[in-house]
Amino acid sequence: MKFILLAVGTKMPAWITTGFTEYQKRMPPHMQLVLHELEPVRRVSKSTTDKAKELEGKAILEAIPKRAHVVALDEHGKELDSMQLASRVHYYQQLGSDVVIIIGGPEGLSAEVLQRADEKISLSRLTMPHPLVRVVIAEALYRAYSIDAGLPYHRA
Repeated sequence: MKFILLAVGTKMPAWITTGFTEYQKRMPPHMQLVLHELEPVRRVSKSTTDKAKELEGKAILEAIPKRAHVVALDEHGKELDSMQLASRVHYYQQLGSDVVIIIGGPEGLSAEVLQRADEKISLSRLTMPHPLVRVVIAEALYRAYSIDAGLPYHRA
């Protein structure tokens, strides 16, 4: 199985790429973490932000592989602790399909993307810059894997 991180945004700062890659490398071969970046739509005014969100939503929906389990990262999603995420990762392994985790653009995800999602998860009640979310979700997935596998990484 693969975790496919589908993220709106390109040209990340080097520290984001470094942080994401560190946890990506730690994932085991049977649970790869793959990043698929989507070009953001240019925003020039308030009137274009809604259109940008809609166009990014269409691009996201087109990029989702068939038969994938879709997880939308959304501020209104269910908050999980590390142990609960480990249980979800265990469940995902049993599904027999890839898991797509979606990070939207600055305005979030379109209604169509949220409707397509099989589940919605919130990483925190805090607002985070979208590039940072890549690093946070990569670390959280590695931590969840290590908990499920009984590795000593998580010390709670």
